[in-house]
Amino acid sequence: MYQELEFDPELIRRYDTSGPRYTSYPTAVQFTEAFTAEDYRQAAAESNARGGPLSLYFHIPFCDTVCFYCACNKIVTKNRKRAAPYLERLFEEIRMQAALFDAERPVEQLHWGGGTPTFISHDQMRELMAVTRRHFRLLDDDSGEYSIEVDPREADAGTIALLRELGFNRISLGVQDFDPVVQKAVNRIQSEAETFAVLEAARREGFRSTSVDLIYGLPHQSVASFSRTLEKIIQAQPARISIFNYAHLPQMFKTQRQIDEAALPSPAEKLRILGHSIEQLTQAGYVYIGMDHFARPDDELAVAQREGTLYRNFQGYSTHADCDLVAMGATAISKVGDTYSQNEKALEKYYERIDAGELPVFRGIRLNEDDRLRRDVITRLICNFELDIPDIERRYGIDFADYFADALEALQPLQADGLIELDADRIRVLPVGRLMIRNVCMPFDRYLEAAGERRFSKVL
Repeated sequence: MYQELEFDPELIRRYDTSGPRYTSYPTAVQFTEAFTAEDYRQAAAESNARGGPLSLYFHIPFCDTVCFYCACNKIVTKNRKRAAPYLERLFEEIRMQAALFDAERPVEQLHWGGGTPTFISHDQMRELMAVTRRHFRLLDDDSGEYSIEVDPREADAGTIALLRELGFNRISLGVQDFDPVVQKAVNRIQSEAETFAVLEAARREGFRSTSVDLIYGLPHQSVASFSRTLEKIIQAQPARISIFNYAHLPQMFKTQRQIDEAALPSPAEKLRILGHSIEQLTQAGYVYIGMDHFARPDDELAVAQREGTLYRNFQGYSTHADCDLVAMGATAISKVGDTYSQNEKALEKYYERIDAGELPVFRGIRLNEDDRLRRDVITRLICNFELDIPDIERRYGIDFADYFADALEALQPLQADGLIELDADRIRVLPVGRLMIRNVCMPFDRYLEAAGERRFSKVL
């Protein structure tokens, strides 16, 4: 029931405001430089006292070419030699971070993101995994969730075989769109042949999950053109398909200034693209996980959502809610205990901190009791489309109706419009409201008004 989806263009237009994606709560807007490396050390010590598994994230910031739509933290360079000094510092951060955590804590999740992780050479990939294994307890039985983002232009069958050998069992491919006119407009020329060759290699090597990322709202896209791309992806049958909304924010991301705004699809056409894509995916048997993500019904994310164990963090949806996330590399964001922390963004500053023997944490936040409560509410809604109010009251010792009086009042229009069902015991997000889940969560965000909409992308 909770993976059904109903597309209502009129309601979507009415609720298409800007808002956070809630990969964390509080969001990164609330991080402050008052949170220091010493605060992080304390959080790690508290984490060790609790124990439990770990999740590791490594940020590889380099890209060979720039995709004009990209809003990620990246360094565009043709010079492959730039990876070596970065990896030297990353290895040192691995050593420093590992010293903070109990060596017996298993790593149930591991993720390489970017940038383009496959920018580095095969030997460098081997060394990065070897250094990680030397300092952290990686699992050897393929039971962990070890994933990597792959640019098919930067990988071949040999690369995929190596990644499987190193322990990766999940792979995500960036595609965005196969239409050559769209590809030229966003400076990402990528053939269907090389894309499907990587996907086939992943299946052949026994990757347990394959995911493909697409973007709608790019220049020159139409319902017909995007439908052709999506149909080809569906025929390849990846376990997961993500369809992200392109947020055109050239005032924040300089590379987006290379995009011709006049070529962007109109809001109405963009909405039609989304609606037709949902119809295609539903007919193909994919179910809606939430926040741009679709999966086959037997995929572990779909199963976790049905069982009420789905979780969300900076890497997206996850099945490991109990892991502390230790993120390494420039700009990487960790979640350790009730803290979030971010590493230095600028490469030079990151190098400087590592070379001085310091953890490169430059800002973060320690959650208070109200933050923890609101994070729990938002996470449950965004993952499960449902909130058990009596359970929240028991866990936090509150009267929900009194504590969240303002939020419940703000939800009344959503209830009147049929987006949610709301009573004393439960909030249920109905199929027509699931695309607007960020709207359902925003009334519980006490920081939102001060942050301002300009910092966030459109909901759809």
